[in-house]
Amino acid sequence: MLMSLAQWLQTQSPEFGYFRVFQYLTFRAVMAALTALIIGLAAGPYVIRRLRELKIGQPIRGYGMETHQVKSGTPTMGGVLILLSIAVSTLLWVDLSNRFVWIVLLVTLGFGAIGWADDWRKVVRKDPEGMRSGEKYFWQSVIGLLAALYLVFSISENSNLRVLELFLNWVASGFDVSLPPKAGLLLPFIKEVSYPLGVLGFVVLTYLVIVGSSNAVNLTDGLDGLAIMPVVMVGSALGVFAYVTGSAVYSKYLFFPHIPGSGELMIFCAAMAGAGLAFLWFNTHPAQVFMGDVGALALGAALGTIAIIVRQEIVLAIMGGIFVAEALSVMLQVSYFKYTKRKFGEGRRLLKMAPLHHHFEKNGWKETQVVVRFWIITMLLCLVGLSTLKLR
Repeated sequence: MLMSLAQWLQTQSPEFGYFRVFQYLTFRAVMAALTALIIGLAAGPYVIRRLRELKIGQPIRGYGMETHQVKSGTPTMGGVLILLSIAVSTLLWVDLSNRFVWIVLLVTLGFGAIGWADDWRKVVRKDPEGMRSGEKYFWQSVIGLLAALYLVFSISENSNLRVLELFLNWVASGFDVSLPPKAGLLLPFIKEVSYPLGVLGFVVLTYLVIVGSSNAVNLTDGLDGLAIMPVVMVGSALGVFAYVTGSAVYSKYLFFPHIPGSGELMIFCAAMAGAGLAFLWFNTHPAQVFMGDVGALALGAALGTIAIIVRQEIVLAIMGGIFVAEALSVMLQVSYFKYTKRKFGEGRRLLKMAPLHHHFEKNGWKETQVVVRFWIITMLLCLVGLSTLKLR
């Protein structure tokens, strides 16, 4: 919005030539981060106060950690503060004609709406389980598949009109259209290697990345500040990849696919970092507010969608290793419990408690120790992910 205003002012008079600074991605990214940070810090106390007045407090599951019972009643659904800060800041500083930013925003807000419904059932109906898993996965799948069907062609073309033409050609050809190499699966640390996925393979991969990352972040969000800081770090790193793939010069130099328009996602990533840091101000231990599913599902989906656009799905799994470990811990725990119950008549556990952060708490780690150590691990993994920019 501000970029369009600056361009208009430049056409009115040469005196407004200094507004050319708005054309630079780096400037707008910094301003987007600062804007989201200021909005979050300013609106945070009001949002928390309103959540308390509406008695939107977090219910604690009876089978959860005993030490977490004191958190019962802490305002949840604080993710609305994050989404508000991201949306306002992004719309202010981004090029509104950019299609990639709009698809990321729609996916983020769509998953946020699912999380809102889930949280609402928890706090209004007093049901700690919230939305049932089948219903939740259904709506996640709808949004994930729609996003995948759009992205599979939008990455290959430069305009929505060409995306529509390619989609119609795909249907007319009997669903048999080859995609350019930049739509293939890129392997980190290997120069110019892209495995063709085809339309079906791309759609399946996109669906798994978006839905999987959304639920992985949601499972990680169990301790004060545990999920939001890794989101900030991983999102910021993805912003660097967006800048590279959106630049014809840097992408060629670093042997990355050039995806015109993807650079604007750096603005969204910066806004997400600023909004996340503002939320952390209130979410640090002892938390004044929890983000709830409305925040965790939305942020995870945003990371997955951005990773798909900049073709860094594997790097996302590396940098978001904490999210992956948390999700795998739940999957392995449940699978092993069911297997042993069927085989021995009694369910057994691999971990003392899942997700993984609760296992370490059961082993005697304090909550703050778990959180900070997971932050440190994420920081190291992000550095490994960023090293793939050059180590190829």
